[in-house]
Amino acid sequence: TMGNWLVNHWFSAAVLAAWLGINIFLFTYYFLFFDWDERYFYTRAILGSALAWARASAKCLNFNSMLILLPVCRNLLSFLRGTCSCCRRTLRKQLDHNLTFHKLVAYTLALFTAVHTIAHLFNLERYNHSQQATDGSLPAVLSKMHLHGSNKWLNPIHSNQTTVEYVAFTTIPGLTGVIITLALILMVTSSTEFIRRNYFEVFWYTHHLFLVYFAGLVIHGIAGLVRGQTEESMEEVHPHRCAQYLTQKDEDCSHDCCKDPEFGSIPAESWKWVLAPFLLYVFERILRVWRAWQKVVITKVVMHPGHVLELQMQKKGFCMEVGQYIFVNCPNISLLEWHPFTLTSAPEEDFFSIHIRDAGDWTKRLINTFQQQMPRIEVDGPFGTASEDVFQYEVAMLVGAGIGVTPFASILKSIWYKFQQADQTLKTKKIYFYWICRETGAFAWFNDLLASLEQKMAESGKADFLTYRLFLTGWNSSIANNVALHFDTTTDTVTGLRHKTIFGRPMWNSEFAAVAAAHPRSVVGVFLCGPGSLAKSLQKSCHQQSSLDPRKVKFYFNKENF
Repeated sequence: TMGNWLVNHWFSAAVLAAWLGINIFLFTYYFLFFDWDERYFYTRAILGSALAWARASAKCLNFNSMLILLPVCRNLLSFLRGTCSCCRRTLRKQLDHNLTFHKLVAYTLALFTAVHTIAHLFNLERYNHSQQATDGSLPAVLSKMHLHGSNKWLNPIHSNQTTVEYVAFTTIPGLTGVIITLALILMVTSSTEFIRRNYFEVFWYTHHLFLVYFAGLVIHGIAGLVRGQTEESMEEVHPHRCAQYLTQKDEDCSHDCCKDPEFGSIPAESWKWVLAPFLLYVFERILRVWRAWQKVVITKVVMHPGHVLELQMQKKGFCMEVGQYIFVNCPNISLLEWHPFTLTSAPEEDFFSIHIRDAGDWTKRLINTFQQQMPRIEVDGPFGTASEDVFQYEVAMLVGAGIGVTPFASILKSIWYKFQQADQTLKTKKIYFYWICRETGAFAWFNDLLASLEQKMAESGKADFLTYRLFLTGWNSSIANNVALHFDTTTDTVTGLRHKTIFGRPMWNSEFAAVAAAHPRSVVGVFLCGPGSLAKSLQKSCHQQSSLDPRKVKFYFNKENF
């Protein structure tokens, strides 16, 4: 429910409300300022309300450009996570929504860029029209002011042969505006889910156009093409008093409105907004380079079936928690590309490990490189909030879908170590693990992990500590025939495990009902790493199967953001 979301995400909601409020305030304040302020009386005579639309959107562009880099400063977020370690975990968990906020700010930049560009196209058209007008109207008179002196021009177009396209590609604001907009379009379109998943390199390199974006943004306003009346000129010839005389000035003028108004440019100020976050980001990149130079020792390389590479590594001072991830770079393949991978080892182990699936150009080249030689690997991290909530429930239901199964490798191993060592912080007495996938080939390594856990638990007389159910949602006739032939074997034909694979999707209501019947007085934590549609189904089942009686079974849903 909305109430529950606000309780768990109050910090995110507060940040979102503040961000939205500041955007609305900046836009409204500067729109009214440029629409009413008397210094821009003559500018509005030519441009109308398009001036206010352009300037208000420019302020919001500056504000959001200031914010866009902060959510991607990974080390800054880790520092904040560390400093608020005494805070409630829900507060620290909100920092994991950093990329969602980054995307939100990016889409807002795209929106305000569209508003700003359209407004300025109207402005250029009106400047051009006023320059060519010969009707003696106020816009026409103001457009000829450049003939009276260098400081007196208001209309940046001084020729009747000028076109909007000419201004767009020959002036500093026009050219930088075109470059910034193209850079933004390329960054936004190349960061779609499809491109990130299938052509990560395109996304990675295109995103570095942010350097072009920021350089263009700082230069964009330097020429000061949009002008307003100067303070001194306002005192001498105030528009309310003197505007009427501009269109009907006599040669032998003698009153106090005879002097022409003078205009000055609006100073460029984008650099003031973006300088501090840009320097912070530069420091972040320097820190990443320094951390990347720290030596990583690869202790073991395992090639699993399904073209999955397991790397076990050690690095001085590396300290991980369950559910965290690292960024990996292989200089032999690319000096610039860093890819995120969920850690599959437990904190109790003396190494940290990742499993790399052949899912793109970079991963394919990395797997092929490791099959021929032992290349150097650089590691940055770990990042992300630990998923220690799992350890706080007597009964835990863990649901992994597809690649979402990876974080549970770390969690399951860690729970087993804590269980063996009789760790007092571990309240867990029983785990139900549900694994849903289309095909098991790419996750054969996870079968091996479950098999070894199964064996260890059986040996120590705790075989009932972990119950797992595997659901195969995609299969063909050969798998079905094979299963029918070996129906009475003790191990499963698909996975080789003792628990049989179920074909099709889980019936969540019956799964939850079975857990409720087995643990009628327990608090059950439900953890998902998978798609949003599955989250809705689980949330619904948690709500339906929880007893209204506080002494009876309760299901609490937790969706992890890995």
